[in-house]
Amino acid sequence: MSEIERIINEVDSSMSMEGLPLTNADKERISVCLNNPKMLDSMINELLNKHKVNA
Repeated sequence: MSEIERIINEVDSSMSMEGLPLTNADKERISVCLNNPKMLDSMINELLNKHKVNA
């Protein structure tokens, strides 16, 4: 198991204990950000825009 897989599994386990298991899309986003840290800001912005409530 790679280091990235281990991190994703640990995060998934922690989130599952709180009743919020990661989706496959969540796992993919984490993988992308761990493989390319420069993507983190754009990924955060993408998620903020996706879930923003337009008034």
